[in-house]
Order: sequence, then structure tokens, then C-alpha cells
Amino acid sequence: MLTVVELVRQLVERQCVRRMDHGDLADEQVEALGLTLMRLDEAMDDLCDRFGLERSDLNLDLGPLGTLLPRD
Repeated sequence: MLTVVELVRQLVERQCVRRMDHGDLADEQVEALGLTLMRLDEAMDDLCDRFGLERSDLNLDLGPLGTLLPRD
């Protein structure tokens, strides 16, 4: 389940970055999104710690398709 949460978190983060790069957001929105994304990242760290996982443990190997999450 944490893998799905991490996937959605990464997708939302990428969409936010795209919108910021295109200037679609007001300064207040950019600041709010930045704070929210930082909090989400911290929450994922907390969940991984709670369950004794590393972020890399959340990445599923899809065989010939590669991994579900991009490797950073």
C-alpha cells in the first residue's frame, strides 16, 4: 500500500513542478504547494521508519518493464 501512496505522491509532485515551471500558479500557491510537498515527503519518511522500510523497498520490479518508481 505504501508503494501506491509513494507513486501518487511523486505524480502530484511532478504535476506541481510542471505548473510552477509554466507560471500557472500565484506566489502564494507556489509557497503552499512547496510546504505541502515537504510535509508529504516527511510523512513518507515517518511511515517508512514506522514499518522498518527504506524508500527503495517501495519500488516494485515490473520485470522487462523496469521499476514502477523512477530510481533517484
